[in-house]
Amino acid sequence: MKLLKRLFAVIVALVLLFFIIAIFVDGNYQVEKQITIEKPKTEVFNYIKFLKNQNEYSVWQQMDPKMKKSYIGEDGTVGFVSSWESSNEKVGKGEQEIMAIEEGKRLDFELRFFEPFEATDNAYMITEEKSAKSTVVKWGFKGEMGYPMRIFLLFMDMDEMLGKDLQDGLSNLKKNLEQN
Repeated sequence: MKLLKRLFAVIVALVLLFFIIAIFVDGNYQVEKQITIEKPKTEVFNYIKFLKNQNEYSVWQQMDPKMKKSYIGEDGTVGFVSSWESSNEKVGKGEQEIMAIEEGKRLDFELRFFEPFEATDNAYMITEEKSAKSTVVKWGFKGEMGYPMRIFLLFMDMDEMLGKDLQDGLSNLKKNLEQN
C-alpha cells in the first residue's frame, strides 16, 4: 500500500511538472524555405497566387492523386478557398484560404486542418526580384501550439517536419516554371 501511494505521488508530480513546464514554453513556431527561379518576378508571382497551381508543385497535393478537391470563390483573389479530403493520413482533410495579397510580392493564406487533427496555421509565399530574369521565392509556415500541448515543441523539430516538404515543393515549382 505504501508503494502504491508513492507511485501515485510520483505520477501526480510528473503530471504537475508537465503542466508547469508547459507554461514557460514558447508555443510559436516558424519554418521558411527559399529557392531562386530563373524567371521574372511578375511571371512567378502570377503563377503562385493561384492556389490551384499548387496541384503542380506542392508535395502535399501530390501525396494522394485521388484526393477530393473543391473550390469556393475566384482563384487568385482574397477569400478564395481550396479544400481537400484524403484517406491518406499525411494529407487528411482541410482547407486553405487566401487572406491577403500584396500584388507582385506576397500571398498570405490560412490553413485549416480538420483531420487527422485540428489546427489552424498561417502560411505565406513571398517573391523578391534577384535580377530582371531571376526571382527568389520564400515559402513559410507560422503557427502556435496552445497550452499545454506546446510542451511537445521541446521534442519536435518543426523545420525537420515541414522543411523538407516545403523545399521539395519549391524545387518542383522551379522545375515547372523554368521548363516553360
